[in-house]
Amino acid sequence: MGCAPSIHVSHSGVIYCRDSEESNSPHQTTTISQGTTTLHGLFVKTDAADSIPSVLAYQSRQPPPSAGPRRKERRESGGASARSRTPHCCSVEAETQTSSSSAKASTAEVQVGPMRLTQYPIQVLLIFAKEDNQSNGFWWACDRAGYRCNVAWTLESALECFLDKHQEIIVIDHRNSKYFDAEDICRSIRATELSEHTVILAVVPRPSADQEETSVLPLLDAGFDRQFMENSSITACYNELVQIEHGEVRSQFKLRACNAVFTALDHCQEAVEITSEDHVIQYVNPAFERMMGYCKGELIGKELTELPKSDKNSADLLDNINTFIKKGKEWQGVYYARRKSGDSIQQHVKITPVVGQGGKIRHFVSLKRLHCTNENNKQLYKSHREDKYTGDNSQSESGSYKCKNRRKDSVDVKSITSQSSDAPSLQTRRYSSMARIHSMTIEAPITKVINIINAAQENSPITVAEALDRVLEILRTTELYSPQLGTKDEDPHTSDLVGGLMNDGLRRLSGNEYVFSKNMNLSHTHLPVPNTISDVPPCIAQLLDNEESWDFNIFELEAVTNKRPLVYLGLKVFARFGVSEFLNCSEATLRAWLQVIEANYHSSNSYHNSTHAADVLHATAFFLGKERVKGCLDHLDEVAALIAATIHDVDHPGRTNSFLCNAGSELAVLYNDTAVLESHHTALAFQLTTKDSKYNIFKNIDRNRYRTLRQAIIDMVLATEMTKHFEHVNKFVNSINKPMASEETSPHSEGNTECTTNIKNFPDNQTLIKRMMIKCADVANPCRPLELCIEWAGRISEEYFAQTDEEKRQGLPVVMPVFDRNTCSIPKSQISFIDYFITDMFDAWDAFAHLPVLMQHLANNYKHWKTLDDLKCKSLRLPSGNN
Repeated sequence: MGCAPSIHVSHSGVIYCRDSEESNSPHQTTTISQGTTTLHGLFVKTDAADSIPSVLAYQSRQPPPSAGPRRKERRESGGASARSRTPHCCSVEAETQTSSSSAKASTAEVQVGPMRLTQYPIQVLLIFAKEDNQSNGFWWACDRAGYRCNVAWTLESALECFLDKHQEIIVIDHRNSKYFDAEDICRSIRATELSEHTVILAVVPRPSADQEETSVLPLLDAGFDRQFMENSSITACYNELVQIEHGEVRSQFKLRACNAVFTALDHCQEAVEITSEDHVIQYVNPAFERMMGYCKGELIGKELTELPKSDKNSADLLDNINTFIKKGKEWQGVYYARRKSGDSIQQHVKITPVVGQGGKIRHFVSLKRLHCTNENNKQLYKSHREDKYTGDNSQSESGSYKCKNRRKDSVDVKSITSQSSDAPSLQTRRYSSMARIHSMTIEAPITKVINIINAAQENSPITVAEALDRVLEILRTTELYSPQLGTKDEDPHTSDLVGGLMNDGLRRLSGNEYVFSKNMNLSHTHLPVPNTISDVPPCIAQLLDNEESWDFNIFELEAVTNKRPLVYLGLKVFARFGVSEFLNCSEATLRAWLQVIEANYHSSNSYHNSTHAADVLHATAFFLGKERVKGCLDHLDEVAALIAATIHDVDHPGRTNSFLCNAGSELAVLYNDTAVLESHHTALAFQLTTKDSKYNIFKNIDRNRYRTLRQAIIDMVLATEMTKHFEHVNKFVNSINKPMASEETSPHSEGNTECTTNIKNFPDNQTLIKRMMIKCADVANPCRPLELCIEWAGRISEEYFAQTDEEKRQGLPVVMPVFDRNTCSIPKSQISFIDYFITDMFDAWDAFAHLPVLMQHLANNYKHWKTLDDLKCKSLRLPSGNN
């Protein structure tokens, strides 16, 4: 106690105090002070955490002289008390760097074949829900081994730290699932390309004496490499880490060097082909593809014997080559190869056997270059050189000449038919098939319109003909229903919001992936699920009594159900519309299905969670109760609409389609950057539903009805994709509103009955109504009562803020720059959204379904946002005294 404490002041004004007497003890208590706020304990965050750096650095720490009493004392006196006051302490990430005096914290040289590599000190990431003996054991084991160690307490901080540091070893606490899902964290890390060569260790609880040891297969499936039985001994942790370093880490380090080797091969001018010992093609480089005219996909996995051979080689040449290489000897010489086009080229070939495990030949590497002794090869060589320096897309005269030269090496259909014995019959068949195609009357409606306008132009005056030219120019564009956002619009909120929601995100950066985790068995709460609708707890039943009202408060239901409103609201709504009876399934099956669907919504999303799904289900049910809607739809349409509303955002990651496309996510690749999330929602929902008969609500309906129902559900969910928003709205106005208005004003009209009958007689019109209904239900927030509208606005803004933060972190294009949490005006964004998307759509929907209460709320909410905007407020509510 005689030594003075060391005090350090950071650039942000935060004071770090450490008692020098305790500096060598693992039990030291670090105190961080700022104003009147004090933080005790090593990894604990106080209420002033927003102003405290998220990374705490400890530059010199020594292994503990003894095991446990003082560590326990530190935990009880500092960490435990602080945690009891601060429920959000898990958001702090602590980082340590080993002492410079550590003997092992130095670089090492590793030999990989002829390559000499430098390996830097191992970096380790510990992911624990809270600090305990086990996390401390790995901490000090890293210190003893000379590793650089980081500790993270949440998935977000773990991912951020990993993307920044690229640790070779990750240790994840898998002992208690109530703090976080270790397998989800592992999958999220594995979803990044950087984790390809990372070793992930799961810390699992030690089984009791009478308990059988569990299988490691689930851990392997989740992406873990090893498991470690809970043992807080520093020596045990040290031994485990050192074994991983000398085993997997060094092997992965060598594998990483292969990236450089393959890069060299890809840019090599010589054609390279690698085959297995059985002569199965395993790799070809781009130079090989250019020389032979094949692409990799046509070659890899095929045996060499499957490829066509040139008949210009001597009969015994192949036997001589095989004799040489099977003995492990290198062969080189001149060889004729047949290109994909069919012509033969002469190559200088060098084949080298590669000896692998067990001293046996495991691969053959072939290097090939053109043997330029004839004009064909010289021309081919010249063509390759021109491709390299001028590119294939040149439109210059020389470029077209180059294309003609390449054409000589390709196969023309006419030349083949003329050389064959049955050329006349082949040519006749070819011409007759072409004539048959041209005689078909296949013509798109837009083509018919263009042809009619072209015909009208012939006898029109000059001014009319010029106007029709302009019409034709517009009609030939691809997006006829989507308005163009003018560049003169100076409002960044409108342009960012509209661009972000309607852009399909085809801007792409390589090397970034975003894959979100599944919550297949996630349980949000311990609240018991009712066996029947009559078994609902009284507090929930009382709220649900008001579910038919538009002013129903979904957030109150969210609170009393512990974030599981979808199951309870779904049971009530589905019972009201007779869904179980239509599907011929039991209420237990329907309840189990609702549980599975809700479990696959991400409760961590501020907006796109099961509460949003319940809100859309409520709005859909409200619309289905309107007389005009009921008169136009059948019972099957109603059931399809309710199911579509329930599943329409299942497994939503809280990121937009544009983000997923820019990040190169697996889903964006799977669905070709088109309606990525909407396609995933429907596909996953049907996969989950048909996976188990316990919750397969479709198991008892006949095939034809199921197909019709399935198509209706898919169509409605896909309609929620915003890039076709204006197409759906305009089709609804032109096909429903306008004919209905003319029918109602006609003197022969017999009222609404005849109008709805005419609509119902056309299935296409019913489809338009269902699309419009779910679209309005999906974005009905601005038409809700003001308190609900404000809450939804805050939630969606937070989700967009989080996306912008992540885009900046990952170096992705920022889709909506205006949604920067430090500068964004939420009132402005709401005004833009209402002006551009909501007003026209709900005007059209109101004209059809008659919804005065919605339009009144919309007018009031718009006035509220305008008032806030006029006052230059960024907050969601008016300043005190102005409400």
